[in-house]
Amino acid sequence: MDLQHLSIKVFAERPETIDLSNFTGVFNSWIQRRVADELLIDVADYSHVFAGPGVILIGHEANYSLDNAGRRLGLLYNRKAKVEGTTHERLRQAARAALLACQRLEKEQALKFSGQEMRVIVNDRLIAPNTDETFTSLAPEFKSFFDTLYRGAEYLLNPTPDPRERLTVNVRAASRFDVETLLRNLS
Repeated sequence: MDLQHLSIKVFAERPETIDLSNFTGVFNSWIQRRVADELLIDVADYSHVFAGPGVILIGHEANYSLDNAGRRLGLLYNRKAKVEGTTHERLRQAARAALLACQRLEKEQALKFSGQEMRVIVNDRLIAPNTDETFTSLAPEFKSFFDTLYRGAEYLLNPTPDPRERLTVNVRAASRFDVETLLRNLS
């Protein structure tokens, strides 16, 4: 299966202390400083939308956002452009980009992200409909990637069962992981 449009969400710790209205300026500074590998273009502020997309840093190849969908605040990396390589390499690229953005926010804004729990979204309903069959066929790819990311620690893969939603897999490790450790595991 040729998965391309992958999104990775890393959840924020203590989300109740985070004021999304501060991040329009933060993301605009990222555009000015060219901090990411992708071309960053604009910022959209949807922080007024309850349990919505939050503040989005719009890029040509990918978007970054402090996303509050489902009332779970986190950094969401949403890949839009094609990436060469295997599914494992594409998952690695998306996770690395998300974790680097988390690392930057931790250093610049004193936010904290938990690597213990992540969400993978396949943003292509035609190629990967949210069915048991699709998850079963992709489970070995997800397992291989998360075995690498969590370096042998136990974790659970839990697909979202609603077929009206995009294929979404929630991942929760049995032990705590910080952003720095996960980035080292990916390198």
